[in-house]
Amino acid sequence: MSITFENALGVLPDTLQYRTERAEILAGNIANVDTPGYQVKDLDFNRMLGQQKAMLSMQKTDPRHLALPGSEGVQGVMVEKDIEQPSADGNSVDLAIEQAGFMQNRMEFETSFTFLNMKFQGLQRAIAGQ
Repeated sequence: MSITFENALGVLPDTLQYRTERAEILAGNIANVDTPGYQVKDLDFNRMLGQQKAMLSMQKTDPRHLALPGSEGVQGVMVEKDIEQPSADGNSVDLAIEQAGFMQNRMEFETSFTFLNMKFQGLQRAIAGQ
């Protein structure tokens, strides 16, 4: 039985991609804190999770099978957040909330990166026969 990187690494590369995309969006929210009419944006994690579950339920068992839809990686779905009280100029950015979200996302990125690094170290040990 051969091991592929896709099987060995699991969802970790997709998680890092999601965290990177989310960091860009949150940084954009912070940068637009003073832009009149700007609406806060974010990625819909539940949709991304649904895409991942759909991919897991359909496995290719033969290389002649058709490629899975979306198997090139999970893409986050950008949504505008509903904010109850936007400012007088229509801007819905709450700087403290966005900064906290950015830091939370950063910590989750670092955790995922650490797990991915551990997977690579395990693969290196397996290849070296340790």
